[in-house]
Amino acid sequence: MAIFMIGIQRSGSNLLRLMLNESPEIAAPHPPHILQRMMPLASHYGDLSKAGPFSLLVDDVCRLVELNPVPWDGVTLDRKDVSERCRNQSLVAVFGAVYDVMAQAWGAKTWCCKSLANIYYLPEIEAYFTDAKYIYLYRDGRDVAVSFSKAVVGEKHFYHIAKEWNEAQQLALSFRKRVQEDRFFNLSYEELTTGPERTVRALCRFLEVEYKASMLEFYKSDEARRAASASNLWENVTSPLIKNNSRKFLKEARESDIRIFESVAGESMDTLGYERLFAKKGEELRFGPDQIVGFDKENKRLKDEIRQRTDPADIERRKRQESVIQEIVARSGKG
Repeated sequence: MAIFMIGIQRSGSNLLRLMLNESPEIAAPHPPHILQRMMPLASHYGDLSKAGPFSLLVDDVCRLVELNPVPWDGVTLDRKDVSERCRNQSLVAVFGAVYDVMAQAWGAKTWCCKSLANIYYLPEIEAYFTDAKYIYLYRDGRDVAVSFSKAVVGEKHFYHIAKEWNEAQQLALSFRKRVQEDRFFNLSYEELTTGPERTVRALCRFLEVEYKASMLEFYKSDEARRAASASNLWENVTSPLIKNNSRKFLKEARESDIRIFESVAGESMDTLGYERLFAKKGEELRFGPDQIVGFDKENKRLKDEIRQRTDPADIERRKRQESVIQEIVARSGKG
């Protein structure tokens, strides 16, 4: 049984994966985002039923994992072993195989992938992992926007963040209607932080693993220290759970930005129970082409500003994986 988190970043996924990783039954490493990075490039390999293209794909995926900013400690990816573990010759099969190798190396019976962008590849995941379980992790999008606005990754303008947040929630909510109830778990960041033991116990029952008190002491683990040292994105994971970490947008966001977010993502907010403050239903703002162009320019400016303030070592660690992607594109001759 494979376990997938779905949703959008800055929703507490690193916190949750470190909690799950404390279970001896679950291996939950920092994700190399295999499907997110490689699925758009799958066509570059040609016919994967042929040995040459498939072997090349296996090697590229393994290199991507080996260059992960937070290394998979104690994991060796033998290309022949990875290939033999695949039930078919596809990217999803290779993805599953490297996670299987990792879980075996860590002595776990199953694994959890916390790459929330897997929300965009659910048909491919469902076709291969027929008994997979899903943890739909969500957080008030206005707090997600505040977090993204300060992070090295992601969009920066509330309009762009709202579009991405809303799309991810709609995909998850739609999928929830189609998958069996015993394979889908709803979990809000707010529930996790205000009632961690109750929430994690319920999650363990869903996953059919034993609850461990150490799951709430995730911040003491070596894995937490490795994550925190790799990027300031994850610096909080070596501290105890912050219980009053919600509705930060009330102090850190402008009313105009909150109004933009609620106008764009109001439907998902309503469904998930997040009260709108400034753009009630039927009172949403409408944005014309000129306004959106302005949002685009501001979004780029904010991204450049954040990047200039980011630790160069953090950027360099991210470039290592990006070099693999650039090599694949250059090798295929496809722009």
